[in-house]
Formats: sequence, C-alpha cells, structure tokens
Amino acid sequence: MRLVDRYQLCPHLYADDTQIYDSCHPSAASQLQERVSACVDEVALWMRSNRLQLNASKTEVLCCASSRRQHQIPRIPVRVCSDSIQHASSVRDLGVYLDGDASMRTHVFRTVSNCFAVLRQIRSIRRSLTRPVLQSLVVLLIMPRLDYGNVTLAGLPDNQLSRLQSMLNAAARLVFSARKQEAVSPLLHDLHWLRVPQRIDFKLAVLTYRCLHSTAPPYLADELHSVADIDPRRRLKSESTPTLVVPSTRHSTIGNRAFLVAASCVWNSLPSSVTSSTSLTVFRQRLKTELFL
Repeated sequence: MRLVDRYQLCPHLYADDTQIYDSCHPSAASQLQERVSACVDEVALWMRSNRLQLNASKTEVLCCASSRRQHQIPRIPVRVCSDSIQHASSVRDLGVYLDGDASMRTHVFRTVSNCFAVLRQIRSIRRSLTRPVLQSLVVLLIMPRLDYGNVTLAGLPDNQLSRLQSMLNAAARLVFSARKQEAVSPLLHDLHWLRVPQRIDFKLAVLTYRCLHSTAPPYLADELHSVADIDPRRRLKSESTPTLVVPSTRHSTIGNRAFLVAASCVWNSLPSSVTSSTSLTVFRQRLKTELFL
C-alpha cells in the first residue's frame, strides 16, 4: 500500500488480485502510464524480495472514459516489468466485466449468454421435475448470475436492462411452462420476483443501509453523507430525516451512475417506514414489499 501511495496512485487489494489506478485528463495519460510502470516495477521488486512473483501475463490495462473521449486517449502500450501490455477494451474484475467506455455491454452480454445456456439445460429435463423443484433450480442457478455485481448496472439505458429482463421473463415462463406470447407480469408476481431495475435498486438500498450502519467497507461508507451533517442545513426539517446528500455531476450519463449518486438517490426515494428499519432483515423485507408496489 505504501509503495503505491508513494507514486500518488490508488491501490485496491482483494486476495491475490491487485489493482492500481488513478484519474487524469486525456492529455496527461502518458505521464500517468509512466507513473504506473514505475510503481509496478517497485512492487515487483518488493514481491521478489518476499519470494513472490508478479504475473505479467495476467496483467491487464484499461483506460476508462466516456465514448466521446475514448479517441483522445493515447493507445501506447504500458510497460509492466519487461513486458508491454496493450490496452484492453474490457477486463474481468472479480467476476464483473468492465468496458473502457463504462457501457457494461460486455457484462450484460456475458450474463445473458450464461443464463440462457443454463435455462436450455434446465428445459431439457423439465418434464422430469415438479414445479417446486424446477423453480428451485432456476432460483439457484439463474438468480446468482443475474444479481452478481448488478450494482454496477445502475443507470444503464433501458435497451441494456431489457436484455436482462428478457432472460428473467424466459426463466419465469420456464417455471410455469408458459408460452412466449403469454403475459409475464402475472408470472413474476406469483413468483415474487422483482424486475431487473428494481433488483438493482434493491441491491443499492441494501448496500446503503449497511454503509449507514457500519457493516460495509469504509471506502464505500465514508463517501455517504447525511444532509443533517451539512452546517448550513442543520436548522432545516431535513435535519431529522435520513436524507443523504446527492452530489452534482458534470456528465449525467456516467456521473449519475456512480455509487455515491445512485445509492443516495435510491435511498432518498424510500419512505421512512423502510429506512428506519431496526435490522437488516426487517429492512430487506420492507424494501422488497415497497419495490413491488
């Protein structure tokens, strides 16, 4: 951590996965690459001195920017030790696929493809299963894939979320052996399944609740601030409410999708009967009921 801090970069460690990142103007991208290369060299030296090895073949480089600014980023290979790493258009980070333009198209495509592949396998044996067993298989094999990392999908356009919703609709029709032309809303209601946008809001709200009750990682919890904590607004009625500060953003297409903005907006839209829940279990129950309305 201190080695990375010395180069004024941001580290993020998870098990054997190490990330080094920072932000800059597109014109300063070359200088940032040089700092990253120098930092990686020192990290690799420290690892060798501690009988560890940096695997350059598994190292990937991703430059994130809006689609309008992608062409402004120089595509010079980044030196990692003795290897030159080309810029990737998307990378897999802890099971979530991140695109350089933050569109999440790759993650949506992979999720839909994997889920439909599982649905085809379940469909081949559905005649041998009772409906409760069939529903249990769908819930166990499909829902974790659909919900994993879905917080990163907040604020995506409808055409992206509709692809995920079509897969969820297919799963509901499979459970009830319904035809494609049959209305899916009653099926989702009977299964008590939230639609994809509400599933994303559910995960955001639960994570926000954990942040406010000190059970979430500090790098997330420290970013959220209550309106009551702002001095000029202490005398307002909002002082007694759990409203969170929603920061302004320059680019709504990307900025509004940041966790700080998306989570605060979802939290502020919930009634006090939900946000004032005394435990996470009660909060989840009330939240799901609220999102079904």
